[in-house]
Amino acid sequence: MIEDLVSIHDKFSVEIKLGFIAPGKRDISDFAVNTWIFIPDSLDVNRETYDKSDFYRDLKSNIRLITPAFLLRDIAESKNAPFSLIERSFRELASTPTQTYISAYEYHIRMFVSIVKSALRAEIKHILNNGIAGDVEFLVNSYIEHIGRIGENYRSLSRIINVPSINKGLLNYYLFGDEFLSNLIEQHSFKLLEGIGNTMDLSNLTRDRLLKLITAEVEYKRKKGHPVVEKDSPNHNRDLVFRLTLLKKYAENELFLNTRKRRDGILIEQVYLSIAAGISMIFATVIAFSFQQKFGNLTMPFFVAIIVGYMLKDRIKELLRYYYAHRLSRRFFDHRTDVSLSGNKIGWSKESMDFIPESRVPSEIIRIRNRSDILEAENRNNREKIILYRRLIRLNRKDLDECSEYPVRGINDVIRFNVSHFIQKMDNPLIPLYIPDHESGIKIVTGEKMYYINLLFQFRSEGKTDYKRYRIVLNREGIREIEKF
Repeated sequence: MIEDLVSIHDKFSVEIKLGFIAPGKRDISDFAVNTWIFIPDSLDVNRETYDKSDFYRDLKSNIRLITPAFLLRDIAESKNAPFSLIERSFRELASTPTQTYISAYEYHIRMFVSIVKSALRAEIKHILNNGIAGDVEFLVNSYIEHIGRIGENYRSLSRIINVPSINKGLLNYYLFGDEFLSNLIEQHSFKLLEGIGNTMDLSNLTRDRLLKLITAEVEYKRKKGHPVVEKDSPNHNRDLVFRLTLLKKYAENELFLNTRKRRDGILIEQVYLSIAAGISMIFATVIAFSFQQKFGNLTMPFFVAIIVGYMLKDRIKELLRYYYAHRLSRRFFDHRTDVSLSGNKIGWSKESMDFIPESRVPSEIIRIRNRSDILEAENRNNREKIILYRRLIRLNRKDLDECSEYPVRGINDVIRFNVSHFIQKMDNPLIPLYIPDHESGIKIVTGEKMYYINLLFQFRSEGKTDYKRYRIVLNREGIREIEKF
């Protein structure tokens, strides 16, 4: 199964999050993702102006484990995982502070706060999308109760490691987790309060409880010496943003997988290139032997034949190299990335990019692309340029299960694609338009000029094929929105 989410990451970047779910019943799971990118001809993005190196420079991929899923209410129960696992690691470290237990202690801190973050996000989304009338009050109160208990449980762990065997460096790991957890509670509660607004049926008492939860976390951080947002201090807030980024990277580090990228099909490529060199050498040798046999050695015709044969040999070799490279690009990929965690390989990923003619695009993709009549007519003269980006992923279920004590569903591939190359030749974002005016005769208003880049996805896994279409709406000032069809 493949899950997808396409969103705006920043002004000039699109984030494509692909989740590859490896079912427990299969030892090996294969996934294929084909992406067709339809680009307006006016942007002048083609094979000559935008090569593979440009594409991969604009593409950034982070592969990570899918965060284990737990309900917020289950995390709040101290007898359940994940809290029981982190508590055990604290007790083992306090009694026996060896490197093995130190690694487990830090690992469980990172996993715990990452799991809480994922559960908070899911809980808030559920509350805001709640379809049962009258349940919002109950859900928000449950949220306040559960997240309060989670904070209390984590902070109670300090008493376990407040022993002589724990040095300041080890204590800092706990403090980093505590600060990150406090930030999560504050930020997600703000998002919940903002999402509820004045539209949901929520009593003032519950709103006040939610606001008190936020205020309590801010005061807790002040008491512990952690930085908080200051209303009139830009420099302080700038440093705070930097620290928040560092804490996020530290906390989520255990989920990110190690990757090693290399070119794909190198051995086959060298075999084909050797064949090309051999064919060209055979051609040159045949010419030389033929003229030698007819005209003899040390004659002018033989000398000319050697020169011509050498010239043609190089050209034939280059033509065959180009031919084989073109054929290989269809069968093989540009890169292969081995994916591992803690030195244990759990799978691999392959990727390839190329411009293709519309004749090579499947009819189903053209149908889903769904050009309007006027665009179809214009496309006869100025054809859209089409990039095909292929991905092939393989995961080993057994290796996935062995890489973590927590239930792992699969991996997420978070792709960020920068569109700066695409905006270089765009027109001004505002176009003057004219309307009649009773006083001056005419009135000038402006209209935004937008460009549309269509993304068509084909997902294949477990013998099933699914299609998705998104459209990036952008102009010279950046990405405005992403539409899903």
